[in-house]
Amino acid sequence: MVYKNLKSKSVEELQKMIADLKAELFTLRFKNATGQLDQSHKIKDVRRSVAQCLTALKEKELESKKGAK
Repeated sequence: MVYKNLKSKSVEELQKMIADLKAELFTLRFKNATGQLDQSHKIKDVRRSVAQCLTALKEKELESKKGAK
């Protein structure tokens, strides 16, 4: 996931993306716990994507607060 692309998305899109990624992370962790996950690096990738989305969302919130003042 490219951070530049995330910055151009709306707040609603980012929130939906975060929810989807968190659901995917849950399933990956469940599969890892039961021994069904072969590529454990995907957990790290999804966690990083969640963090990038949250960062972009926070940046948009700060911009809107700054613009409101």
